[in-house]
Amino acid sequence: MRTPAPVARRDAPGADPRVAVAVITHQRRPEVLTALERLRDLPERPHVVVVDNGSTDGTADAIRAQHPWAELVACPTNLGAIGRNVAVDRLDTPYVAFCDDDTWWDAGSLREAADVLDAHPQVAVLTARILVEPGGREDPIVAELRDSPVVGAPGLPGPALGSFLAGASVVRRSAFVAAGGFHPRLWLGGEEELLAADLAAAGWELCYLPSLTVHHQPSRARDPHVRRRDGIRNTLWFTWLRRPLPAAVRRTAHVVASLPRDRVSAAGVARAFGGLPWVLRDRRPLPPHAEARFRALEESQRRSTARRYVS
Repeated sequence: MRTPAPVARRDAPGADPRVAVAVITHQRRPEVLTALERLRDLPERPHVVVVDNGSTDGTADAIRAQHPWAELVACPTNLGAIGRNVAVDRLDTPYVAFCDDDTWWDAGSLREAADVLDAHPQVAVLTARILVEPGGREDPIVAELRDSPVVGAPGLPGPALGSFLAGASVVRRSAFVAAGGFHPRLWLGGEEELLAADLAAAGWELCYLPSLTVHHQPSRARDPHVRRRDGIRNTLWFTWLRRPLPAAVRRTAHVVASLPRDRVSAAGVARAFGGLPWVLRDRRPLPPHAEARFRALEESQRRSTARRYVS
C-alpha cells in the first residue's frame, strides 16, 4: 500500500530537486521515526520514500501519523535490500541517497553530493564518512575507505572504491537502474558488492568522499547471527558469480579459513553451496578493468579489522 507523496517539499525554500532519499525499515518503529525527523529537517528538503518491509509493530501507521510529508510504501513482506529498488522506482531525481532506519545524513551533505556528481559524470556512487553515535566517533571502516588501494580514473573527487556501503551512499539513479539495482537473491548482508562489480564492469567509478557525513546509531533490534550467516553466503555467492576462477578459489579459501568455527559460519557456507546451481548458471566473470579493482582489495581484505565475520 502506497501513501501518495506530497510535492510541497520540492518547492520549499532551499530545496534541492536533484537528490531524494530512499529508506528501508523493518520492525524498527522508534528508529525510523527518529531518522525521518532528521531527514525532515535537512536544508535540502529531500523527497523521501520509506519502504516498510512488512513490519508488524505499527511502523507504517506511525509513519503515516507522524510523518505524512514522506512517501510510504508498505510492503506485505520483507523484501530486504530489494526495498531500495522499490523506492528508486518511485523516484525521478537524478541522484538517490540511501539511508537505513538507524542512519541519517548530515545537513548539506546531500547538496554537496549532487554538486560532485554533477561535476563528475563518470561517477556512479559516492560513499560518505560514517560517524557512530552517540559520540560521533569514526566507524572503523572509514580508514579502509580513506586508504583504498583501488586505482580509479584520473581526476576523481576522492579515493576510488571497489564496493560501497548502501546506508551511507548516494547513487546516480540512471547507473543504478541500468545495472539492475540490488540482486533479489542476496536479500541483505554485503549485497552491495555484486552491484558495485556490475557498475564497474559497465565503466562507472565509485568513490569515497570524506566531506559527506552520515551518522549511524546502530539499532539493538537486529539479529547479528542472521546478518553474519547471510553475509558469508553473499560474499561467497558474489565471488563465484563474478571473480575469475583463480581469484574465486583464492578468495573462497581465505573467507572460509577466516571464519569462526561455529554453527553460524557453517550455516552461511552451507547456504552458499546450496545456491551453487543458480550461481554457476548466472556466472559472468568481470572484465579485466573491473576485476583489477577487486584484486587490489585482496590484501586489505585479509588485514581488515572492520569486516570480520563475527557476531
